[in-house]
Amino acid sequence: MAAIRIPWPAGLFCLVLLLTLFLGPEHAAAQGAAGNGASASGSAEGILVAQLLLLLVVGRALGEGMQRIGQPALMGTLLAGIVLGPSLFGWIWPEAQHFLFPKDEKQKAMLDGLSQTGILMLLLLTGMETDLRLVRKSGFAALAIAFCGIAFPFTCGVLLGWFGPQALFGQGGGRLAPALFLGTALSISSIKIVAMVVREMNFMRRNLGQTIVATAIMEDTAGWVIIAVIFGITGAKAGGSGIHPLDLAKTAGGVALFLLFCFTAGRWLVFTSIRWVNDTFRSDFPVVTVILAIMLGLAGITQFLGVRTVLGAFMAGVLVGQSPILTGHIQQQLRGMITAFFMPVFFGMSGLSADLTILRDGQLALLTAVLIAIASIGKFAGAFAGATLGRLGWREGVALGCAMNARGSTEVIVASIGLSMGALTQNLYTMIVTMAVLTTMAMPPMLRAALARIPISGDEEERIRREALDQQGFLPRLERLLLAADDSAIGRMAARLAGLLAGAHGMPVTLIRLEADMHDAGHADTERQSHEKHAERSEARDTAQKEMTGAESRAERGEELESDPLAREVERGARRSAVKALTDEAEPDPERVHLTARVPVDTPAEVVRDEARKGYDLMVIGLAGSAGRDGGFTPKVTQLAAGFEGPLIVLGGKEPARLGVHSRLLVPVNGTPQSRRAAEIAFALARGTGSGVHVLFVSPSDGRSRVRTREEGVLKDLADLGERYEVHVTTHISPRSAAAGEILREARRGYAMIVMGVSARPGRELFFGNTATKVLAEWKHAILMLAS
Repeated sequence: MAAIRIPWPAGLFCLVLLLTLFLGPEHAAAQGAAGNGASASGSAEGILVAQLLLLLVVGRALGEGMQRIGQPALMGTLLAGIVLGPSLFGWIWPEAQHFLFPKDEKQKAMLDGLSQTGILMLLLLTGMETDLRLVRKSGFAALAIAFCGIAFPFTCGVLLGWFGPQALFGQGGGRLAPALFLGTALSISSIKIVAMVVREMNFMRRNLGQTIVATAIMEDTAGWVIIAVIFGITGAKAGGSGIHPLDLAKTAGGVALFLLFCFTAGRWLVFTSIRWVNDTFRSDFPVVTVILAIMLGLAGITQFLGVRTVLGAFMAGVLVGQSPILTGHIQQQLRGMITAFFMPVFFGMSGLSADLTILRDGQLALLTAVLIAIASIGKFAGAFAGATLGRLGWREGVALGCAMNARGSTEVIVASIGLSMGALTQNLYTMIVTMAVLTTMAMPPMLRAALARIPISGDEEERIRREALDQQGFLPRLERLLLAADDSAIGRMAARLAGLLAGAHGMPVTLIRLEADMHDAGHADTERQSHEKHAERSEARDTAQKEMTGAESRAERGEELESDPLAREVERGARRSAVKALTDEAEPDPERVHLTARVPVDTPAEVVRDEARKGYDLMVIGLAGSAGRDGGFTPKVTQLAAGFEGPLIVLGGKEPARLGVHSRLLVPVNGTPQSRRAAEIAFALARGTGSGVHVLFVSPSDGRSRVRTREEGVLKDLADLGERYEVHVTTHISPRSAAAGEILREARRGYAMIVMGVSARPGRELFFGNTATKVLAEWKHAILMLAS
């Protein structure tokens, strides 16, 4: 039997009808006649459930439709409120609309409480998505565009509010607060919508794309500071007509002190709190709880300062977004909750407050058109003037003017707050929401057309190609690294390699310090002396490089970590890798590596198992004598690996590798994803040390069934990947014979280390297959095996 498809408008109509019948026809009749709230206590909760259900379902449906026509999905949630409000639903069926969204203050307060929480959650998410590193790299052009892009429309809005017709502001009251709110609403740009279009057009890695996003970030951030100051100088007196110098000084000083606290002691407190909770608590979602607590705490501080809660919630998001422990998984948890629930509720509530039927009045419709024209011309002129000051061409100026005209969510938040304070009339609020909807929906096609006409330079083309490679890469997706090592030569080498991998991306590292086995202690001490001398020479070179570039990527640690040789090795590797990454324009500047040390109290295997649950993307094991004579691994290594379910690096061999400009790494590949990931690990290590890499294509089995074109394609792909890491790569296709023999034959020509991609086989023992076992048994120097 064929499925019956019901169009969503008809389904929505049926849903509203069923809800009305479910909640009681006698209530619907009473509400339709009186327009007030529910009289029974049970009906109030039922109406709230119906309101949330309608806002979520209609918002999701309209958001999906908007996204499919190239518009921001969040605009669908705002349109849902307009559709369910007096503009459409109330016009078609006023009795049902008054029943489902009554004017009773107690009933409205229930939904308004969720809406106000949604404002804080949205600002938290906006702050988390604010990339301050991009702002620091943006240069004078973005600063000039942001300044002019705020100053021009803000001035236009203030002048309109001060000298505009009285029909905009109602009878009575002053003009100061409405003028300031109107100027702020016209001057802020929506970073979420701007970034969406720039990313869609593959302009994020291009110079103009980065300038556009950095400008939007600065405008968004400056806008919330401005609105905080406006709250302070107007306060509850929304109708005030003057600014008292003392109030202005107190507000500006309070905001300045709050921002200073956030970027100094507050930043440290946020980082420490998130890491302590993540590493200490065992219950579900503890980091999400502490993030919400941080948001509410900072919001409370700004409320105490008299500048409302919005600035505190936004700055909480900025600080949380910079936390090195904040993984993508935790961000997705927060983003999912905010996007799926709080965003439809808030924007739906904002749409419900707008009544587009007022535009039937010719004067108000004309004033709305004038407001849209002033907003668009002011923003476009400001961005274009800033682009001219920043020495950009006219094409870039046009694109910037189009991009900055998107206000969307940010403007609606400002207007909603102004309405709740009494600074904006209902008519002016509706006009601002109309302007936000139209300018936001006009921005994507205009910006797409403007960006399509801007030619791409050779440097930008290379940057985009590199970005495409990064999207297929293994290392860029890693966020946190777990290191288990002892104080042997192999353990120190593992620590150095972990630092090299972590330094370029600013990955936090947790070190589990293990004790070396007694039978390996004498050998480890002998190797430690020569290794320490080599490390001191490397440290001197690293210091010189750091002084030339002004970049340092040091671990966050106390006195214990400063004296820990393994921690020093992680630092050295991270420092060298960060210096190399700073010279790569295709990568963001790396944050410093935060290092946490753990000394096992229980068995090492239990410590690893307990630590792994906190969320790590890669584990590195470096122990003396990790491999047995038959090529297998010792029980200690097997037990450590059993407690970690993600990608695993095991460092074997009896002699540590001396990686430098005169050394080479051998990477055997066979076209599998595992071997490609191992090659990427080798390229990252080679970039940080200056080593060369030789990629050897070997047969996955006996070498009888092979396709030459496929082999060449695999090597070409890896050569391109090596070029992305700025590493000298040579390639070779081995003769048709067993893989292990070819790997060992090539390795004896003089390589510092073999880097192999392997797969863990099922079973109690840690087993990577016959080829890996034979190579590990016969190769006496360093070998790195990546099981992914």
